[in-house]
Amino acid sequence: MNGAVEFAKPDRFGEVRERLARRRQELTERERRVRRDLARASEPLAADFADQAIQTQNDEPLQVIGAAARAELAQIDTALARLAAGTYETCAVCGEPIGATRLAVVPYANTCTDCALDMED
Repeated sequence: MNGAVEFAKPDRFGEVRERLARRRQELTERERRVRRDLARASEPLAADFADQAIQTQNDEPLQVIGAAARAELAQIDTALARLAAGTYETCAVCGEPIGATRLAVVPYANTCTDCALDMED
């Protein structure tokens, strides 16, 4: 060093990382509870068929909740990887910037608003 004092650059995405980490933790716990409930860890299936039908009635909604949690976890992991790679604010489709407002609302968005709307069509 030539006598100059070097300062660490502030992490401008620190709050985003924390927000994503908190959401990841929530979703991981949700997905764990869904797996536990589907495995009947706390309440084994009853011997009676009619009782079993009632007990398994919620399996499909639980499976949907679990799948949604896993999908959002994958999006969060992708966002964290994009942060690490320095591409967080860049649309994965067109390469244009993703607006700050969009990222504030959907911090794991990997497309700009225009590309997201095109994908819906």
